[in-house]
Order: sequence, then C-alpha cells, then structure tokens
Amino acid sequence: MHVDYKLIGGRIKERRKARGMTQEQLAEALSVTVGYVSQMERGVTKINLEMLAAIAQQVDSDIAFFVTGVSESHTVYLQDEVVEKYQKLNAVNRQVILEFMDILLRRQ
Repeated sequence: MHVDYKLIGGRIKERRKARGMTQEQLAEALSVTVGYVSQMERGVTKINLEMLAAIAQQVDSDIAFFVTGVSESHTVYLQDEVVEKYQKLNAVNRQVILEFMDILLRRQ
C-alpha cells in the first residue's frame, strides 16, 4: 500500500490554516522545530501515528481526515463530497449515477 505523505501534509496544512495557526505555533505545541512542521506539510518526512495524533489534537481534527480526506466524525459521512461532485455532472451523467445507485441499492 502506498502512503501519500505529500497529500497528508497538505491536509495538515489545510487544517492548520483553517484554525488560524502558524507553522511556528503548531511547532511549539508539538515541541518540534518549524522546519520539521514544514517538512511534514510538504510530505518530505514520513509522519508516524503518534505525531499524526498529536497534530490532529492541536488542529481539532481526527487522524482519519489526514489519511483519507474525510472525517468520520461527520454525521453525514461523505454526503457533502458526493453532492459536490454530483452537482458538477451534466444531466446525462447524473442519470447514469442515479441508475448505478439503484443497482447498488438492489444488491443490499
């Protein structure tokens, strides 16, 4: 399994900025250097689970978001992402998606 540390780092940066934190503030909270935070956010260094958990705590997120891009703590898991992508489709492709969903629902 390939782990995309660059993508994980980008999500860390996204959450840090959404919380109004600087790299310096995050580094201080984690007891690491600013350079290390920068390396994590750029995907240069591999992040272990303990560090990822500490980062998640500091930016009020969960580890799942950093790895998958989706937070399981949301009450409507993936709904926003599905709606956003569905709205970008043309009418024909929307119909295809609806038909595909019907097929999946029949299989349950």
